[in-house]
Amino acid sequence: MSIRKIITFVEDIHTEGGRPVDPPARTAVVLAVVENPWAGQGFVDDLMPGIDEIAPKLGELLAPRVVEALGAPVEAYGKAAIVGLDGEIEHGSALIHTLKFGDHFRKAAQATTLLPAVEKRAAAGTVFDIPLKHVTDATVRSHHQTIEVRVPDGPRPDEIVIGLAAAAQGRPQARLAPLSSER
Repeated sequence: MSIRKIITFVEDIHTEGGRPVDPPARTAVVLAVVENPWAGQGFVDDLMPGIDEIAPKLGELLAPRVVEALGAPVEAYGKAAIVGLDGEIEHGSALIHTLKFGDHFRKAAQATTLLPAVEKRAAAGTVFDIPLKHVTDATVRSHHQTIEVRVPDGPRPDEIVIGLAAAAQGRPQARLAPLSSER
């Protein structure tokens, strides 16, 4: 696995809707810009060797970093794979849509739900939104949120940006009724 760089974003929202958020709502994102292991090979039928080699290492590297950056128990989480223009969306999906990657974050976050994800092919500097959901109950509406991020110089055409996002709470000032209220 060849990593060009790792980027950490932390956002603290102090006011929302003209009202204070106390304590501030914190979200953290850790992104790794990695070489696409399938770039330049044409269509690759069997992605498993690359998945086996890279996905577990990325999960093991990124999960503790995003939890540490958050600095609080994880209540909502998500993941991302943004593939450079010379790759396939499937290349990013291969790395993040496997238990070999996601289980590292689930364990670190003490989570049980599936990780929501964004995956797309894009040029360097593209803005993307990472969706987040509650770590143990995907129907908790207050925790359905996104965080917007970008890497100014990535992904390069032969790279993939792999990311994990975590929130210490739901949306600031969330007021939607629980899903159970509509049943």
